[in-house]
Amino acid sequence: MAKPEDKMEERSNNINEKEKEKPGESTDFSDADSVFKSTPELKENKEGVTLSPSTKVCNYAKGRWVEDSRRPLYSGFGCKRWLSIMWACRLTKRKDFSYEGYRWQPENCEMPEFERSAFLRRMQNKTLAFIGDSLGRQQFQSLMCMLTGGEESPEVEDVGGEYDLAKPPGALRPDGWVYRFPNTNTTILYYWSATLSDLEPLNRSNPATNIAMHLDRPPALMRKFLHRFDVLVLNTGHHWNRGKLQGNRWVMYADGKPVEEEKPLDMGLAKNLTVYSIVRWLDSQLPLHRRNLKVFFRTISPRHFFNGDWNTGGSCDNMIPMSGGSEVVQDGSSDTVVESALKGTKVKILDITAISQLRDEGHMSRYTRRAILNTSDCLHWCLPGVPDTWNEVLIAQI
Repeated sequence: MAKPEDKMEERSNNINEKEKEKPGESTDFSDADSVFKSTPELKENKEGVTLSPSTKVCNYAKGRWVEDSRRPLYSGFGCKRWLSIMWACRLTKRKDFSYEGYRWQPENCEMPEFERSAFLRRMQNKTLAFIGDSLGRQQFQSLMCMLTGGEESPEVEDVGGEYDLAKPPGALRPDGWVYRFPNTNTTILYYWSATLSDLEPLNRSNPATNIAMHLDRPPALMRKFLHRFDVLVLNTGHHWNRGKLQGNRWVMYADGKPVEEEKPLDMGLAKNLTVYSIVRWLDSQLPLHRRNLKVFFRTISPRHFFNGDWNTGGSCDNMIPMSGGSEVVQDGSSDTVVESALKGTKVKILDITAISQLRDEGHMSRYTRRAILNTSDCLHWCLPGVPDTWNEVLIAQI
């Protein structure tokens, strides 16, 4: 068997061409309504983001955090239909919520106040899909709270069945959620795919069977419904370790064969293969896509465990915003894997790593609903919180 390392580039460029989907109907993003409120001293560009007269390019990942009395964008006591209780820090014993009162200011452009009605008009008859891990789910829930203002919004329809995401019998939850705003026919989707690899049970008749994790094949739901998406946001990162693979009974495959028959495959290489593979597959699909699909790959969300890891007493007890600084001055991304994979493609980067690295006070920390002694969640974020900014940066680039 050929070594996985030797075939990495070959597999990246040959990702199941037979599974290309039929393109959807034509739509565009030429709506004149801006998603943001303009500020009088700056000129508005076509993306709804204001640039100073002397500025040509906005690097959204370079800038600073600034206090903003208009934050948060929704109440942490509300949004109960959309926000998982485990991430609603206002409902925990946490006492300090100063992390809610900041917004991100890019260096070379303004990102004025988000307006949900303008965004929904901009996304009329369109679908925005998040596909990724639990951090992707946080971004999805954040956007649902932003678009409803945290209100119950009974008019919003659950249309998960249209995307094969109805909850299976006996399952705790479905593999994703899909909601539609009927007034504008705007659809927001989330699908859980922690590694962005296609998962296929090796023996469908045996519930305890191992599962083939195809590193070079995009998730089946993405292949099936890509033609219906107008905006797609991907992420992966924190499931690329042996513990996660073993716990989920995932066995890595490439070219339809197990890749570890002779020796273990480095997890970093496996992740790189998947990221490069899915980016190249999507780049090959974009010219065929009639809906003017825009694809964003979100960079990794940073962990902030200090004095240990998640299972060895690591914690993130700091409650002081920006105690390590408030500014990002670097030009490139801190996530070099994603940044490198996107070069030469039409897939865009949603760079939130360095922005979020400054916000260690915004994690769940020890204030979880199922608080366990000496255990902290320094991976997931309180909502409202940092993922709201990810969505503002995303919306600025749509």
